[in-house]
Amino acid sequence: MTDIELARHLAAGAAKILLDLRARGDLSGKELGKEGDRQANAWLMNEVARERPDDGVLSEETKDTPERLGKSRVWIIDPLDGTREYSEGRDDWAVHIGLAIDGRAASGAVALPGMGETLDSGAPPALAAAADTPRMLVSRTRPAAEAVAVAKAIGADLVPMGSAGAKAMAVVRGEAEIYLHSGGQFEWDNCAPVAVAQAAGLHVSRIDGSPLAYNCEDTYLPDLLICRKEWADTVLELVAQIDR
Repeated sequence: MTDIELARHLAAGAAKILLDLRARGDLSGKELGKEGDRQANAWLMNEVARERPDDGVLSEETKDTPERLGKSRVWIIDPLDGTREYSEGRDDWAVHIGLAIDGRAASGAVALPGMGETLDSGAPPALAAAADTPRMLVSRTRPAAEAVAVAKAIGADLVPMGSAGAKAMAVVRGEAEIYLHSGGQFEWDNCAPVAVAQAAGLHVSRIDGSPLAYNCEDTYLPDLLICRKEWADTVLELVAQIDR
């Protein structure tokens, strides 16, 4: 299997586990989310170990070790991005399978199981025409102040949505133009979405315009911008003017 084929295999397998578990109906709420995370992660870790035994792994649901820091290739995984949405029976949750090579998001797949779709960096969809009024994705429960301020400045419509992966893929799918996040994330929250977004021809960066770096000792990666390239300079300039 190529890296892209493996990423798709991993995303699809975890998606099936999560959908089957939810369909059983014997768990709900936090118990459902916890068990979904556990089952999907256990399967993913076994598959990566079998298919890429020499690669490093960083998963939200597995205790991190320094071993990955000496690896050039590291799989960065979130078995269930959007646990709340998954547990509530919503569709805006995702499975993230990213591969970082030398600290950069090289390839990946993001499954949107509730929507029956998986997007990957090998064959991302062509970008649709942009809307006349830009649409900016924000958290449905805690919109970031920077995003709200930038949206007001450019006259963007706010689009609340659940998981980070669902929001990033909404830009890839042409459902929005901008995803600006400053509320705190970790590498597994955005490595796979960034790989897919940049393959689709979108702008990806930190909100100060610097590159997104992966397989760091400190996995905290608090902010990012994924947007259509025609909006990148404007959004970055506006963020720089905000007193944070």
